[in-house]
Amino acid sequence: MSENTQNEVNTLGFAAAKELRDNFKQVEEIMAGFAKSYENMRLDPFNLTQAYGDWWKAVSSDPQAFMQKNIEYWQKSLELGQQAMMALMGQKPEPIVSPAKGDRRFSHEDWSEKPIFDVIKQSYLLTSQWMRTLVSDVEGLDEHTSERVKFFTERFMDAMSPTNFALTNPAVLEKIKETKGANLVHGLKNMLEDLETGKGELRIRMTDTKAFELGKNVALTPGKVIFQNRMFQLIQYAPSTDKVLKRPLLVVPPWINKFYIMDLQPKNSLFKWLIDQGHTVFVISWVNPDETYADTGFDAYIKEGVLTAIDAIQYETGADEVNTIGYCIGGTLLTSTLAYMKGLGDNRIQSATFFTTMINFSEPGELGLFIDDAQVAGLESSMEKAGYLDGSQMAGAFNLLRANDLIWSFYVNNYLLGNDPRPFDLLYWNGDSTRMPAKMHSWYLRNLYLQNDLCKPKALSVDDVPLDVSAIDIPACFVSAIEDHIAPWKSTYMGARLFSGPTRFILGGSGHIAGIINPPDAKKYGYRIADDLVENVDEWVANTPVSAGSWWPEWDKWVKALNPAEAPARTPGTQLAPIEDAPGTYVKVKLGEPVPKVTMTVLPKVDAAPVIEAKVEPSQ
Repeated sequence: MSENTQNEVNTLGFAAAKELRDNFKQVEEIMAGFAKSYENMRLDPFNLTQAYGDWWKAVSSDPQAFMQKNIEYWQKSLELGQQAMMALMGQKPEPIVSPAKGDRRFSHEDWSEKPIFDVIKQSYLLTSQWMRTLVSDVEGLDEHTSERVKFFTERFMDAMSPTNFALTNPAVLEKIKETKGANLVHGLKNMLEDLETGKGELRIRMTDTKAFELGKNVALTPGKVIFQNRMFQLIQYAPSTDKVLKRPLLVVPPWINKFYIMDLQPKNSLFKWLIDQGHTVFVISWVNPDETYADTGFDAYIKEGVLTAIDAIQYETGADEVNTIGYCIGGTLLTSTLAYMKGLGDNRIQSATFFTTMINFSEPGELGLFIDDAQVAGLESSMEKAGYLDGSQMAGAFNLLRANDLIWSFYVNNYLLGNDPRPFDLLYWNGDSTRMPAKMHSWYLRNLYLQNDLCKPKALSVDDVPLDVSAIDIPACFVSAIEDHIAPWKSTYMGARLFSGPTRFILGGSGHIAGIINPPDAKKYGYRIADDLVENVDEWVANTPVSAGSWWPEWDKWVKALNPAEAPARTPGTQLAPIEDAPGTYVKVKLGEPVPKVTMTVLPKVDAAPVIEAKVEPSQ
């Protein structure tokens, strides 16, 4: 390296030549280890070899249609070549193909202003169109395989976008010129760090994970852990009003994600808002299970989870009636618990609200493309060895549903542009994965997704108590989001119609998270609301007007009207002595860490009522 070049590198503050060589040596070593790790890995976890084999067999049976699609692509390619020549001569012809509205990948002005990049862009878009036609409307292919082929073809096209390659992305070339290539060096370091963190698997950071700490700058609402067992810690939040609703509110979050999505920051905390409206809020913080939970079943989440939480709330507050909220699969669990309680004659839950919750899994949307017998069998084989499913695997499937936003935009930003991930609390939560017990997750996938048994009366049972969702007759409110790609709102609507009691359906804007975490002060999205759930879902949405703003106040009015009785504000830990401050210990356990050893709370008999002591012991 020349002296001038060395000075430039040092002036820019980047690695000297030796460090650069060391970096590349480290890359070589890691890549070698990465390749070796693939020797025992399933290289086709989605069973795409079979799917594309079936597609090719079907396409080959109609060679004329296949040839016609290729001819049309060839003709348009010739047109594009002619346009490229015109552009080089200073003309500006109308494009043959343009990006879809909302496609932010080609926002840099060079994609339109410079002929070479315009041709690259249009070539990619034209090829994408051609590939879509090849996998669409194929005779002789079953619907599930057809949808899978179309989905993964789209994901392949996402990956091959010219924006994902340094030499064909004008923004990256601009940055290389500006920094004399230092962005690629720093991007390489980011990639190395992500590879090391993922132990050979590339897990792209979406945010600065070191910028957040639970209880310090996220999950800030004051409260106490007042109960804990092997399945969960129960948090009771401190009141902010002199009077509260007599009925306490229990929130059942999903076990695939941690509960603090509902308590990120004070300005958008659902918990804080509920407390300010006079609700006594309790939330279940699920354990992050390790291999010792391999044989823990779905029934444990009902009996040792939701039902035990209700027992603890009843003991702590003296209230024999509660309102409940279930989020996503936490709502599916709440539904199962309600059906079980109905079979036992237990009426303590007097209302239930379901956020983005599927009960009828007949139309699970694109997520269903990841779930069939072959893929579930593959997951079961993996879980049998580990004792659990690593939640990052599920997160990867969710990210694939919106690959350009949740994968490739971060790939370009972190590795090609060489930027460090920015602090973002929502993405920090999104990356804070949990584990799922092998037995429970297998039961959930097979009985709910594959067989859709929960919506069938008495097809499932818990402790020989048949579960019948249609027998649930308490007031219920379903809240869904019109752009939800995880729990499609039309599927949640079908589930809402199974209940036999008065049922309200609220359809908010945006997606799975933003459609729910939508505080009134933000004045976003709007919502539809109705109590008459007609059979035709398209008719319902067409005839239900849109109201402006957040649905939160409408829900609050609904639940308060069910029982407006009040009680003095409840201080956390009146009967059950506080164990620790919110958000507790369980929620802080990361992937790879064991379940902490804690002293289990034992609920006394109602007539005894001593104060229970329970302390957290250090992890071992």
